[in-house]
Amino acid sequence: MNTAARINIFRKGLELGGIMNKRLFGKRFTAAAMVATMWILPIAAIGQTQVVAPKNKYKVQDDVREGAKAAAEIEKVFPVLNDRDATAYVENVGRRLVRAIPQQFNQPAFNYRFQVVNASDINAFALPGGPMYVNRGMIEKARNEGEMAGVMAHEISHVALRHATAQATEQGGIGKQLGMLGMILGGAILGGEAGAQLGMLGAQAWMTKFSRKYETQSDILGARIMADAGYDPRDLANMFRTIEGESKGSGGPEWLSSHPNPGNRFEAINREASLLRVSSNPIKITRDFERVQARLRAMPPAKTMAQLEKDAKNGGSVENPTNNGRYSDRVAQPSSRTKNYAGLNWIRISVPQNWREFGSADDVQFAPEGAYGDQGLTHGTMLGIYADQSGNLQQASQNYLSMILQNNAYLRQRNQWTRTTVAGRQAYTTTLSGTSPVTRRTELVTIYMTQLRSGNTVYIANVVPEGESFAYDNTFRNILNSVRFYN
Repeated sequence: MNTAARINIFRKGLELGGIMNKRLFGKRFTAAAMVATMWILPIAAIGQTQVVAPKNKYKVQDDVREGAKAAAEIEKVFPVLNDRDATAYVENVGRRLVRAIPQQFNQPAFNYRFQVVNASDINAFALPGGPMYVNRGMIEKARNEGEMAGVMAHEISHVALRHATAQATEQGGIGKQLGMLGMILGGAILGGEAGAQLGMLGAQAWMTKFSRKYETQSDILGARIMADAGYDPRDLANMFRTIEGESKGSGGPEWLSSHPNPGNRFEAINREASLLRVSSNPIKITRDFERVQARLRAMPPAKTMAQLEKDAKNGGSVENPTNNGRYSDRVAQPSSRTKNYAGLNWIRISVPQNWREFGSADDVQFAPEGAYGDQGLTHGTMLGIYADQSGNLQQASQNYLSMILQNNAYLRQRNQWTRTTVAGRQAYTTTLSGTSPVTRRTELVTIYMTQLRSGNTVYIANVVPEGESFAYDNTFRNILNSVRFYN
């Protein structure tokens, strides 16, 4: 073999070796890339039960639109807690969870926002497009932040998976389905039962038909969201044990046969957690959780959903009766002529003739035109029974004040309680002030607290912009002097 032939064979060998090396290198690179890809996947995705969003014929904008409409109605009916600290805390936890929604379920058009409902039931519910409501009772009874976050992750999953419009797809009409708030409330962690308790919202039993499938999906996705956000999904499972304990023998929510019971869900979520990569040091007790929980527990007790429904039946509506009014910059001065009011079965009082009356089961409000609307009174008088179990007027007065301040964050107490009399009975009085969100002027609220012979605590509150207080002094004095109690 001549030299040229040897060189040619050598070259072919190099070429062949190069091709083989490239192939081997390619295989090694592909394998390495696969390993690397496994490591860059979200840590909670490995081995997790896969969730597929249900069939949905509606546009994402339909979720957003219907959720916004429902939220406007919800906030007229549910007692949303006006406490900045508690709301900000829940929002912070909510944002952490929203950031952990898997990309395939993340809808940029959705606006996740969070509010606290002043109700004692362990519950939360979410509306299409993102509005979410967390019951105060759920925060108070959670053993750590992880349990609270677990309920929230479950509800966020209902929104992310678009369960409301998916159910409308199955039932055959968004107008029929999403027009019923009960259907939307069916996303609640208790399978819609808390919504069903509020009969005035029209909750329907049929909406539970598909809840097993959707509840299971939300449990699975909620567990993954929790793990990716730094929580332990087992805390969601533990919350179901708490729910089960609260329901036994307490008239709590009944579970319909089509719902997975808390025991089964407890086991299922724990199994799911075993498939996820959970932090070795998950978020449990935090300073913010302890602070907000203590703050809520120190407030006057919240009503249950059942009590709210009862109030609605007794009073005809849980809405503020002044909601249909329109505020005006020009409010007529109080008439010098008066009219008598005898109602509530325990009081008689005289008010200016040009003031309107807005009554319910346990309270009544009086205000002139232009001074009432969806945010209450800007001028006028409110009185009613304050339900308090302390039996002590001074303590009841302080509890009532705490409730007023928590529901009207712009107000501050100007002076300490002082002793006085109302209709010849021992009473306490104090004045609050703050910039009214309606008039943008400093508002004065003077409160009087006294008791009936039955032991019930009575409040009388006079409201007026500080700049007009001089013109109302005689009116408020005459109203107070006219009070007569029947017991």
